[in-house]
Amino acid sequence: MTPDDVPTVLVVDFGAQYAQLIARRVREANVHSEIVPASITADEVRRRGAAALILSGGPASVYAEGAPSMDPGLLDLGVPTLGICYGQQLMVQLLGGTVAHSDVAEYGHTELNRTATDADGLLADTAASQSVWMSHRDAVTEAPDGFVVTARTSAAPCAVIEDDQRRLYGVQYHPEVSHTAHGQQVLEAFLYRGAGLAPDWNPTNIIDELVGRIRTQVGDRPVLCGLSGGVDSSVAAALVHRAVGDQLTCVFVDHGLMRHDEGRQVEATFRDHFHVDLVHVRAEERFLAKLAGVTDPETKRKIIGEAFIREFETAARDIYADSPGTKFLVQGTLYPDVIESGGSDSASTIKSHHNVGGLPDDLDFDLVEPLRDLFKDEVRALGAELGLPDEMVQRQPFPGPGLGVRIVGEVTRERLDLVRAADRIALEEFAAAGLERELWQSYAALLAVRSVGVQGDGRTYGHPIVIRAVTSEDAMTADWARLPHEVLARISSRITNEVVGVNRVVYDITSKPPGTIEWE
Repeated sequence: MTPDDVPTVLVVDFGAQYAQLIARRVREANVHSEIVPASITADEVRRRGAAALILSGGPASVYAEGAPSMDPGLLDLGVPTLGICYGQQLMVQLLGGTVAHSDVAEYGHTELNRTATDADGLLADTAASQSVWMSHRDAVTEAPDGFVVTARTSAAPCAVIEDDQRRLYGVQYHPEVSHTAHGQQVLEAFLYRGAGLAPDWNPTNIIDELVGRIRTQVGDRPVLCGLSGGVDSSVAAALVHRAVGDQLTCVFVDHGLMRHDEGRQVEATFRDHFHVDLVHVRAEERFLAKLAGVTDPETKRKIIGEAFIREFETAARDIYADSPGTKFLVQGTLYPDVIESGGSDSASTIKSHHNVGGLPDDLDFDLVEPLRDLFKDEVRALGAELGLPDEMVQRQPFPGPGLGVRIVGEVTRERLDLVRAADRIALEEFAAAGLERELWQSYAALLAVRSVGVQGDGRTYGHPIVIRAVTSEDAMTADWARLPHEVLARISSRITNEVVGVNRVVYDITSKPPGTIEWE
C-alpha cells in the first residue's frame, strides 16, 4: 500500500539475481521503487506514471533463442531509463547499437576507466579508475546514435553509455552490489540528476497514508491478527491498531517452543503498552503431546504447523461467532514475499498454504497486508516509529516451529528447558559484546547425542550444545560469524557451569551453502 502520489522507480526484472537488491538500493537513496516483470507494457508504465525505469541484469544473452525482451515502446515514453548489464545490452540492441559475444569474459572485480569527465554524468565525482563488479560475456561494442561512451574496461569498450537528451543510460557492471566502488553514488546520480528525483521518500513518512487505507478497507468491522511475536506480524499489528483501535484482536498462539521470556514480551508490548485485545492461547501441553516420540524433522514441522492452524482456527471461530459477514485477517506480508509469490497482483483471499501456515478452505478472510510494499529494514524503521520496543523491532528472524527445529531429535519439556537456558546465555553474551546487530541469526541448538565429560571431579555423560551465529543480508546465503574467541569462551564457560546436563559446547563454522541456517 504505497501512496499514489509517491514518485516510483520501476525495476524491470529480466531474471536477475540482484533485482531485489536494485530495488533496495533505490529505496536506500530515499526514492520509492517496485519490481515489475519484463512483460510490462508501455501503456502500463504510462498508466502507472513511473518516474523512472531501471532495466535489470539477467542470465541470458540478448541473442539467445527465447531470451527475455521488452516492449520497445518503453524507450519511447520519455521516462528516464537506466540499463544494467543485460538491461544495458537489451536497450542497446533495441535502439540499433551492437552487442557482441566477447572472447574474454569479465566476472568479479574489474577495473573501469573513465573516458569523459562530464560533471553531470553518472560517474561525476568518482575516480578516473575504479573497481566494479562484472558478470558478463556479451558486451556492447557500438553504442546507438546519440549516446556518449563515458567509461570502458579491457573487455567492454562501452561499459558506461549516456544519452542526456533522451535521458537514457547504460552500465555494463552492477552498481547495486557492495563490491562495486561508487556503486550507490552512480545509482544516485541517475536518480537525482538523470531522472530529476528528490530523495524525499521514507517508509516512516507514509504511516498516515497506510492508516487511512486500512480504515477504508475494513470500515467498522472487527479485524483479526495472528501474532507470532516476530518483527513482521508485530509491526503489522501495531499499524492496524493505530488505524482501527479496539476493532483489532490479536491471537497469540503460544506453542511453548519460543525463546526465554518471549511470551511475556509479546504480552507486555501489545496488552500492556498498546492496550490491544490479546488472546493468549497457551497450548504448550497440547503441542508437546503431539510431538512425543517424534524425531524426524519434517514430521515435526508438519505437526507443529498443523497444530498451530487448529489452535488459531478455534480462536478465530470464537472471536467471529457473533459477527457474521466479511472477516479480515492481518498478515505481516513483506515485499519479498509478494515478489516470490508472483508479483503484486497475487490473490488477496486466504486459502490453504498461504504464509500464515495454511488455513482451512472453509475459513476465508480478506487480507489486510499493510507492509506488502516494504523490505525488512524498512519494516524495522516503521516499527520504531510506531513505538515498538527496540528488542522487538530488532529481533532476529525466528523459525515458525521455534525451538522445535533447534532440538535435534525428540522434543520434550526437559530438552526444551535445557536448550532455552543455553540459548538465553548465548544471546546475553552476544548482547554484552555488542554483537547483536552484526548477526543475522544466532542461537543454541541441542543435539541428539551425548558426550563424556568431567565436572566436579566426576565423570559425566551429558549433552553437547551447538552455538550457531551467521551473518547475511537476506538469508539466501549466509556465512558463519568470526566471533572473538573470548566471547565463545565466556559462552562455553557459562553454559557448562549454569545449565545442568550440558558438559560440552561447540561452534558451528558451516556457511550456507552447503549448510542451512537452522539445524533442522
